[in-house]
Amino acid sequence: MGVTCFEHAIASPVPPAKIFKASVLDADTVIPKVIPNVVKCVEVIQGDGGPGTIKKIHFSEGVE
Repeated sequence: MGVTCFEHAIASPVPPAKIFKASVLDADTVIPKVIPNVVKCVEVIQGDGGPGTIKKIHFSEGVE
């Protein structure tokens, strides 16, 4: 197993706090809406979203 890092900076009119909330805190609901052809839904198996939370990502059909 390896680790890959990627960094890219862009200017956005959206405030950083709103971007963080959408991309991290609300990712379970936002990502399936943004890329439904890739992610069908995200299911919380155990926990409340904090450290140790286990999530199951259901990919759309045909995604490898």
